Amino acid sequence: MSPQMFDILIQLLCGMFLTGTLIYVFMPSSDVEIGVDKTRLAYLYERKDVIYENLRDLNFEFKAGKFTEADYEGMRRGMEAEAARLLAEIEQLEAAQA
Repeated sequence: MSPQMFDILIQLLCGMFLTGTLIYVFMPSSDVEIGVDKTRLAYLYERKDVIYENLRDLNFEFKAGKFTEADYEGMRRGMEAEAARLLAEIEQLEAAQA
């Protein structure tokens, strides 16, 4: 086998390996799990938990001195207003289900 044929064979094998690797990496898997469909109520409860956690973090960071009182009050009021809207919608949806 001549050196030129050997080089062509190596390049061909490398190209095939690269093509196979790219197909393996980027082809969608057939065993992908489909998530559970969430209801609006489940989403609202998750969002409420996130807002409450953010309020706790905000309070901690304010006590640590990371925010001025004006900034803290503004962010806290915004989060509390969002929590109130969520709680009202949760209450409305639960009443409609009953």
